[in-house]
Amino acid sequence: MEASTAADLVRHFQLDKLLNQDQGGRRVTLLGTIDGSPALLTAERAAFPSDINTLEAFHAAITKVDNLGENDVYRWYLASSGITKEAPADLKINLIYPCTDKHIKKYSPQTVRMVTETPAIYQQHVRPYMQRMRDEGRLNWVFNIIEGRKEQEDILLRDPGQGFSREEAFLLTPDLNWDKKTLTSLHLLVLVERRDFWSLRDLKKSHTDWLTHMRERILDATVKLYPELEKDMLKLYIHYQPTYYHFHIHVVHVMCEATSTQAVGKAFGLENIISQLEAMAGGPEASMADVSLTYYLGDANDLWRDIFLPLKEGRKG
Repeated sequence: MEASTAADLVRHFQLDKLLNQDQGGRRVTLLGTIDGSPALLTAERAAFPSDINTLEAFHAAITKVDNLGENDVYRWYLASSGITKEAPADLKINLIYPCTDKHIKKYSPQTVRMVTETPAIYQQHVRPYMQRMRDEGRLNWVFNIIEGRKEQEDILLRDPGQGFSREEAFLLTPDLNWDKKTLTSLHLLVLVERRDFWSLRDLKKSHTDWLTHMRERILDATVKLYPELEKDMLKLYIHYQPTYYHFHIHVVHVMCEATSTQAVGKAFGLENIISQLEAMAGGPEASMADVSLTYYLGDANDLWRDIFLPLKEGRKG
């Protein structure tokens, strides 16, 4: 078939209905007809250009920027790419300003390494690293939410915990990467109020009842807030290593695009952690700090450069 004829087919496509759409809205499958015969048309947004001049032109064309929220150095927006004046918002924009060297490293391309963190490595090297990160004030945005200074209009649930103790209290809020509209890309965040829990390493066998209660309350609240969803359409997981050292749980739609943040070596399922704690030998103080964890790190990550690379090369004991 000649190229001109092939192009004419697309122009002659008559739309009947939207058949399917991926969770990010980047790919649609349309059902229609061409000259009276049924046809399926799948359209996918092309990748962003990489040359600086085209990117500058893209940025200059952004219009109708709508502020969704801000907290500390983080801001997020909906905007239009400026195809037409009437075009709806088709861009989700996250802005970090002012950003740090750590932010730049996080979002730069990196070679990924798999590492195994033993209990000894955790206690001797990783735990002190976590303490240093917390001491640098990187949790201000978390404390702003917990203490009621920021994003209060977005809080979906404040739960005092089953024992009505501050140690069991938690809240549920949208993750800044969610557009707050597309349910198949739903991404919520659970923040505990207690500040002595930095990561899943702090979970003990004695915490299984609390974790189970929290899981049920999260599921109940989410399906109540979004009646189109059912509990078995939700996935709960914890990152290790996390981006920030205040214990939190991610809640996503099971159809949410499985990026690297949900991959093996990054995301640990909440239900699996509860089961592991319940089956763990020892008394109530037995904890996730007592097991080895294997996960991946980018080679620009401080944990790789300052801890695991020297260990690999025998420069650190």
